[in-house]
Amino acid sequence: MYKKIIVPVEIGGIEKGEKIFRKAAMLLDNGGEIILLNVVEDIPTYVAIELPGNVVEGAMKEGRDRLNELVAKTGIPATVEVRNGPPADGILAAAESHGADLIMIASHIPDFYNYFIGATADRVVRHARCSVLVDR
Repeated sequence: MYKKIIVPVEIGGIEKGEKIFRKAAMLLDNGGEIILLNVVEDIPTYVAIELPGNVVEGAMKEGRDRLNELVAKTGIPATVEVRNGPPADGILAAAESHGADLIMIASHIPDFYNYFIGATADRVVRHARCSVLVDR
C-alpha cells in the first residue's frame, strides 16, 4: 500500500512505538521502507545553563540505540533516524526529505488545548503533505 512510511517514536513511549511499527510493516509495499524516527527536543537556554553540555547529544544517542533495539527485537527492517528540534517540525521535515507517502503517529491523552489528538499529532496532521495515520 505504501512505499515509504515515517514512524515517529517517542522514547518514553517505546511500547506505543513498537505497536505502530508493527502496523506500519503490515501496510508497507514489497520493497518499501520504514523510517523509525526519534526527535529530541532542544533544551531552552535558561535550562541548558544548569545541565551538562552534552545532554542533547546523549539523548540523541539513546534514541538511536533504543530504536536500533526495537528493530532487532521485532525483526522488521527499518532505517533509524534521529533529529533534534521541535517534534512536529522534525517529523514533517523527515517526511519531506524522504518523500514519504505516509506518517504513522501515536496520539497520547491530550490536554485541554489539544483535546482531540494531542499537540504534536495535531500539528503533523494539519501540515503534512502526505497521508497521516493517527493511532490511539
